[in-house]
Amino acid sequence: MDKIKINLDKLKTYPISKRKCKVRYEDFAKSPSKGVSFSDFYNSLPNILIGHDFKSIVEAIISGRNKKKPVIFMMGAHVIKCGLNPVIIELMKKKIITAISLNGAGAIHDFEIALIGRTSEEVPDALEDGSFGMAKETALYINGALEEAVEKDIGAGQAIAEVINDEKLPYRNQSLLYNALKENVLATVHIAIGADIIHQHPSFDAGAAGQASLKDFHGLIEEIAMLGDGGVVLNIGSSVMLPEVFLKAINVARNLGYKVKDFTAVNFDMIQHYRPHQNVVTRPVKSGGKGYNIIGHHEIMLPLLAQAVIEKI
Repeated sequence: MDKIKINLDKLKTYPISKRKCKVRYEDFAKSPSKGVSFSDFYNSLPNILIGHDFKSIVEAIISGRNKKKPVIFMMGAHVIKCGLNPVIIELMKKKIITAISLNGAGAIHDFEIALIGRTSEEVPDALEDGSFGMAKETALYINGALEEAVEKDIGAGQAIAEVINDEKLPYRNQSLLYNALKENVLATVHIAIGADIIHQHPSFDAGAAGQASLKDFHGLIEEIAMLGDGGVVLNIGSSVMLPEVFLKAINVARNLGYKVKDFTAVNFDMIQHYRPHQNVVTRPVKSGGKGYNIIGHHEIMLPLLAQAVIEKI
């Protein structure tokens, strides 16, 4: 076989002015300055990669609010443990969030904040002597609320909020569920039997928990059914429970004939997880919509998101 000898002088080139470029200097960050406003800081962020995505999410939330579409915040317990209740509460008060969904642990931490202003025990230490999750009041109040939910035919989220309200718990103004009740924001709690500390106690009624959680699942389906054409759903820090609940809820809504497409789906978390990426950001918007994945610490990213949205309304 004859040996090939290349001649680089014959290479075809073209003017750089005709090349498509993904990065433009107009999208660069602005130089930092001392004493600028938040709006100036926000506008100084680069309009590239996640900087561009973050701004798109802010615009989607503003647009959804203006269209009176659902803006749903699904949150794992870590959001509460990061001290972000005041941020979420303000978004509810500003009529930005239309629904919040928590897992069982989120409801527990939120309730304990309302009760004593503190939450989150040292698990390794408590495991040594079997005292982990054995706080009496947490179980009695929440398990009692779940039984009342069945009696009143309401969901777990509303039932826990009503207990916080009726008992006038001293730190109730710091509670997500209590403020959702005050602001007429849908609050749902999605319980996995055996996953939460209150399930260890003799006061726990699995039937009541299941029925109350199912009521909330149906309520979330009704909210998700209205997401189409401009709504926004955010999964914040839930790696399994809420992405799975969301996937089934949107499937039921579509099965019943609701056109749930052309909405924005967002996942905020500190690391990449399979289910949030697939069940929130990718699969549900395949037939129309946008999906975004933002990686970063909640205690920084959520205040930044909230302030950006509030500045624009």
